[in-house]
Amino acid sequence: MKKSSLINSELSYLVATLGHTDEITICDAGLPISEECQRIDLALTRGVPGFIETVKAILSESQIEAVVLASEFAEISPGTHEALLAVLKEEEQKSDSSIDVHYISHEEFKARTCKSRAVVRTGECTPYANVIFQAGVAF
Repeated sequence: MKKSSLINSELSYLVATLGHTDEITICDAGLPISEECQRIDLALTRGVPGFIETVKAILSESQIEAVVLASEFAEISPGTHEALLAVLKEEEQKSDSSIDVHYISHEEFKARTCKSRAVVRTGECTPYANVIFQAGVAF
């Protein structure tokens, strides 16, 4: 049996097969997901699992070099936005590498999710609680 923190088989497979610059999206319960994208639906009930805990679980086993956020996120949901930035700062310190943060409009964000290897849907009900992770290399 797998010993590390990430035990969801679909997420484990996704992380294990990421290549440098591949993207994955972690989203709230309301983000539209294209039929062309792989959907990994974790949503159970409102708020379960939460956005931040899902971000932490995926970061526990993956190296990222950049994130993309909707510019509306900081304005509409500042608490969750700040919590995400704090998690990213922690990850930078753990991995001793920087994580670039890029902002685009929410409309551009929704369009860009189609380029993701997968979209991970959480039960989060905080507006704009969405992030695109760009995979880095662990060496």
